[in-house]
Amino acid sequence: MKLLRIGNKGKEKPAILDNTGKIRDLSSIIKDLNPYYLNHTTINNIEKINLNNLPEISKNERIGACIKNPGKFIAIGLNYSDHAAETGAKVPSEPIIFMKATSCINGPNDDIELKKGSTKLDWEVELGIVIGKEAKNISEKDSVDHIFGYCVVNDLSEREWQIEKMGQWTKGKSHDTYGPIGPYIVTADEIKDINNLNLTLDVNGQRMQTGNTNKMVFNVYYLVSYLSKFMSLQPGDLITTGTPPGVGMGMNPKKFLKQNDNLRLSIDNLGEQNSKVVGL
Repeated sequence: MKLLRIGNKGKEKPAILDNTGKIRDLSSIIKDLNPYYLNHTTINNIEKINLNNLPEISKNERIGACIKNPGKFIAIGLNYSDHAAETGAKVPSEPIIFMKATSCINGPNDDIELKKGSTKLDWEVELGIVIGKEAKNISEKDSVDHIFGYCVVNDLSEREWQIEKMGQWTKGKSHDTYGPIGPYIVTADEIKDINNLNLTLDVNGQRMQTGNTNKMVFNVYYLVSYLSKFMSLQPGDLITTGTPPGVGMGMNPKKFLKQNDNLRLSIDNLGEQNSKVVGL
């Protein structure tokens, strides 16, 4: 199933895309797509419903971020060997972990803020994993039982803040709007092979990134198991899994986002994002 949140910012309601492409209001079934409801019980309850009996929502309504208030927004760095190469970095022997502030989460088609003085804002299309069951020190084999679903993530990165201002990467990754997610969460049962999905990103209609999750250094199930050995993962937690090659900092000359640029991101079976960079 494809679950999403519809409405003005701060007033979104949970919804589902039915098999005819209509958006149906789920607010009579669950309060929101938040950590309390992002679990397998919710999936089971929805499966028992005749979606045709739920109110239809206009497709003209805004699509919000597909998760409300996740406890953690965890990110994996340099997880595609060809991306590591383009940035001049070594392929990591273990996953590189950093955090994005949850306050950076943005709707999939919302504007992206270019802060005054920012000159190195970069794009990164990524696969997001949504946790649906507590995971603590689990095996790779058991990881599949702890995943609720998947979504598109744009791990926007201000490279000067990330690399040149010392410290860890978090401050270059966490400004408001630097975490567009969605348009929807696709439950894990709908994805035949999560480790074989195509990812693309265009800037102003020009293809910048093309990749496939089969090029990940560490695959989805390994990442969930690995992270669970260092921290417990809770329902609603979001893990973004790294980006393929084609980022602006890897180009010669380097290329970064500017005001009025338009981005389009897409991952097989997970939908697409369309956003615009605006001055702040």
